[in-house]
Amino acid sequence: MRFFRSQRVESLIQEQLGRIISRELEFGGALVTIMEVDIDKKMERAKIRVSVIPSAKEDTALYELERNAGQLQHLLLKKINIKPMPRIMFEIDRGATNAATVEKVFLEHKGEIGVKDAGPAGTE
Repeated sequence: MRFFRSQRVESLIQEQLGRIISRELEFGGALVTIMEVDIDKKMERAKIRVSVIPSAKEDTALYELERNAGQLQHLLLKKINIKPMPRIMFEIDRGATNAATVEKVFLEHKGEIGVKDAGPAGTE
């Protein structure tokens, strides 16, 4: 039962906090998206993973989120009145950046292999 409750709370927090962040905070041209919410077993802490585009503004966006965490926590509590309300903490989700880096390396490597394979066949 508790497992399902934590999943519902994670989903609610992601939905409502996303709305609150887009309405209340300004990130100076950066797009901040909540990618995932993880709540610990005791429902004391919620780890909010955010993606920031462009990635050059990750530090600034994370600073703004952490600086306003108390206000965001308060607004979230008013929107979804649950007890206990997990304490929110933010971190950057680098999954998309890492995936793009891996894809770039893969395509470069694939291109090198393709060039090597095509070389002898094209000289005939």
